[in-house]
Amino acid sequence: MGPWAQPQQMPASPAPFSPRARPLLAALASVSALATVSASLALALVGPAPSGAAAKPVELDPALKTLLASGNLRDFDGACATAVEQGDGPLLRLLQQRLLGLHPAPQPLAVMFANAEVLLRCEAPDGALQVLARISPAAGAERIQWLVMQWRAAQAGLNHQVAANALRRLAAGNLAQLESLELPVSRRQDGTAVTRSALDLLAGHLESLGQRQRAAEVLLSGTQPGAVNAARLAQAVALFDGLPAVEQDRLLELALEQAATAGAWGLVGQILDQQLALGQGIPERTERAAERRLRLSRGIDDAYAEWLLGRTAELERQLRSPRSPGGHAPKSFSDPQP
Repeated sequence: MGPWAQPQQMPASPAPFSPRARPLLAALASVSALATVSASLALALVGPAPSGAAAKPVELDPALKTLLASGNLRDFDGACATAVEQGDGPLLRLLQQRLLGLHPAPQPLAVMFANAEVLLRCEAPDGALQVLARISPAAGAERIQWLVMQWRAAQAGLNHQVAANALRRLAAGNLAQLESLELPVSRRQDGTAVTRSALDLLAGHLESLGQRQRAAEVLLSGTQPGAVNAARLAQAVALFDGLPAVEQDRLLELALEQAATAGAWGLVGQILDQQLALGQGIPERTERAAERRLRLSRGIDDAYAEWLLGRTAELERQLRSPRSPGGHAPKSFSDPQP
């Protein structure tokens, strides 16, 4: 699978700031009158002046003015984190606007990627897309990195069309290879990435665009058997409009087989419920699905009851063993001392 062999990693959190940057960032929280900012930055900070009122120059804290004039990407990364944490919208807009012009093309790919990354952290996904649009790497690892970052920016901005296009280009004509590409969709509290298969993500973008048929076709391109693919088959049946009953049953039977083999009995129950719903008005279909659903319910109940009986028997055995920890037999001199 080449570049698909390893999941894409979420970018690491920014490294600690240099001593030079710390006092600069500490001053960002307070915006006071000391230096004049350009008209466009003034509008971003305080909005347009009231009608008929004379425009007054807006002045910024010297540390913020220094950052906007000569800060590097690392400085902006930390400033964006501070602004996001404090919910400072005007400051965020100032930083976003400056980041868009910080490294105009042409620049090395690494610089463009880093610029787009900081824009993403600065909650400016559209700005990140603008920066990424300035480059177009040739086929290879750099193009894959570019397309993944393009997808991340489009995903963050809910731009489903751009996100779907990026994933289709990653597939390069073979949708099945998206199945093993895990892309980050969020972060847990401990900082680790939550990922999803690019195949499922592409289907989700297409469904959001109203392209249900194409979304179903993407789901059917999965090749790895198991509970995940069983869920994809069932979802594809739900997305297909006007799918013949025979084909619905064929796909759902395949899904049932894969879910049962994986022991995903909850999923088996959901698929049988789907069969029941699809068979409404067709007695032979509903009767068969209802009978199987009932057998499954009994089987699950029996398995749970059997587990409970086994657990109860084990507890009773432990209680009846006088020498077990907590047993009722009196200690003797031969017993090991705690």
